[in-house]
Amino acid sequence: MANAENFNGKWALVTGASSGIGAELARELARHGAKLILTARRRDRLEALAAELAAKGTVVHVVRADLNDPNGPQQIYDATDGLRGAGFTIDILVNNAGLGQFGAFQTNPIEQELSQVRVNCEAMVRLSRLFVPRMVERRRGWVLILASTASFQPLPYFATYAATKAFDRFFALGLAAEVARYGVKVTALCPGPTESEFFDVSRAGVFKGSGTQPASEVARLAIAALARGQRLIIPNFAGRLMAFFVRFFPTRMITYFVEKGARPKQAQA
Repeated sequence: MANAENFNGKWALVTGASSGIGAELARELARHGAKLILTARRRDRLEALAAELAAKGTVVHVVRADLNDPNGPQQIYDATDGLRGAGFTIDILVNNAGLGQFGAFQTNPIEQELSQVRVNCEAMVRLSRLFVPRMVERRRGWVLILASTASFQPLPYFATYAATKAFDRFFALGLAAEVARYGVKVTALCPGPTESEFFDVSRAGVFKGSGTQPASEVARLAIAALARGQRLIIPNFAGRLMAFFVRFFPTRMITYFVEKGARPKQAQA
């Protein structure tokens, strides 16, 4: 039966590994014996995590890259390709990097809106396109794509973020069906509010709620789901309940109440 012990000795690439869910996914993979390529923008944080994991016996490489740069995915691929001489292959691709921005669309900085599309969608597709073909050739591989419970309904004042996460979830589910016959497993991870810096950075504290889930728990459940080939994982009960019930309510009703509850003070007029 498939389990996370199958990751022992396999190489895993984790994007957005400098903090939050990404860092915990790296730790969880390391606990199951995976060797790691960690990538993000903040080299100091990557190197601190690499040192922590290396001290416990994990083989770790760090690749600094900015996925907001269209060349970022290729830079990551080229960096890993340079290690391929020693029989190196990426068996596990964790597309975790992402960002959000809360606020009224008409006043939000446009560059941050576009960055969400570039990082959450374009970079994820580019990385998948670079690494999945080799997995198909080998008839083995695992891909984890970070979506969100935000992907199950439109979110006023978080409109671009929710839309990108819906893209991520649908992409993961479609790709999973395509590559299953080649022995490649694809999982969409849809966490709800999670203990991380995401809500502070995106200024989206209104969506945080009181029941935030530890990132370590999200990572543990995600890696277990990835190992067994589960195509969708919502790691907390409240998220599963929400994803179930939104199917029975008109979208206009949902967005009406979300808009009223989430409306920023500067948009009250």
